[in-house]
Amino acid sequence: MPLVAQASSQTDKINRELKQVRLKMQAAAKQSKQANATSKTVLTQKFYTAETLKAVMTQIDTVGMRMNQVQTQVNQTTESLNQTAKELDEAEQRIKKQDERLQSRMRVTYMNGRVSYLDVLLNATSFSDFLGRLDSLNTIMSQDKDTLKDRKQDKQLVESKKVQVEQQLAQVKTLYAKVADYQSLLAEKETEKVQLISTYKEKLDVLSDISEEQEELLLELAAKESALIKKKKVMKSSYSGGKLGMPIQSSYRLSSNFGYRIHPITGKRKMHAGVDMAAPAGTNIYAVEDGVVIVAQWWNGYGNTVVLDHGNGLWTIYPHMLNDGILVEKGQTVKRGQHIGEVGSTGNSTGNHLHFEVRKNGEPVDPLAYLRGKS
Repeated sequence: MPLVAQASSQTDKINRELKQVRLKMQAAAKQSKQANATSKTVLTQKFYTAETLKAVMTQIDTVGMRMNQVQTQVNQTTESLNQTAKELDEAEQRIKKQDERLQSRMRVTYMNGRVSYLDVLLNATSFSDFLGRLDSLNTIMSQDKDTLKDRKQDKQLVESKKVQVEQQLAQVKTLYAKVADYQSLLAEKETEKVQLISTYKEKLDVLSDISEEQEELLLELAAKESALIKKKKVMKSSYSGGKLGMPIQSSYRLSSNFGYRIHPITGKRKMHAGVDMAAPAGTNIYAVEDGVVIVAQWWNGYGNTVVLDHGNGLWTIYPHMLNDGILVEKGQTVKRGQHIGEVGSTGNSTGNHLHFEVRKNGEPVDPLAYLRGKS
């Protein structure tokens, strides 16, 4: 009997241990199942967040492209308005001079009394004198006739130009209202993008994704504006070599170098044409050298962007500035170290940073070489 009792006791002990093992295994299996479900949920959230982020960035590009198209219309209409206003001023000046000539003729007539053209001819002392007087009278009458004719034409021109000015002014006002609407919509989309990035579980570095098409369009615009600057002879000096100043003079983190890289959102390998300097939103951005502003606006992919022409084929590019963070205007001359903007994350960007580019004759070069004086 003691042996049987002992055996039973051992069996119970083993059974209890097996039961505990089974419970632990069941708990582990349950935890594993929950972990897998949670993992799938997180991965699904990551996927949809990333896809939504891509969609929002596409929307930003679409809205920005439409805004740029309207801005181009604004520029063209404004230029046409300025030309019309100039033509109006010129016509009014001509009328003023014509009136002065006519008033002068009237004063002479009033002071000397009415002169009979026939008397002038009959008082000729010789046939030669007669022909001379006749020629003079014909010239005077022709001038008076031409003056009156020109005055009538210019009066009609002034009236038509005034109407044209009013129409163009109304058009510019309408276009400005459209630009303001697009700017407001862009600001909303940028806010939505920031919220998505903040909830994106996968670690995102501070990067920008600018397509080759967007890059080419910006360079094309910059080249046109640079050509206009040269015609107007606005630039007083040109870059002759040497170390450039720093675009960010406070603390920053170099988050991406010049060269090829893989973008975390698109997964594409492409050339990174500048260096990324991660810094808090609102950090001051400075001109690295004397130059002229050839671009100061929102641009697809780049967001709020400033491009400076330093002469001798050297440009510097400062994208992704804050909304309302551009502090210079197109055509403005800037000095080295001048505050030109503020760090932001507009356009195709995943965090606050300055994507700083140096272009030599349109081609990207490593900015660090110029910042270190080893260009």
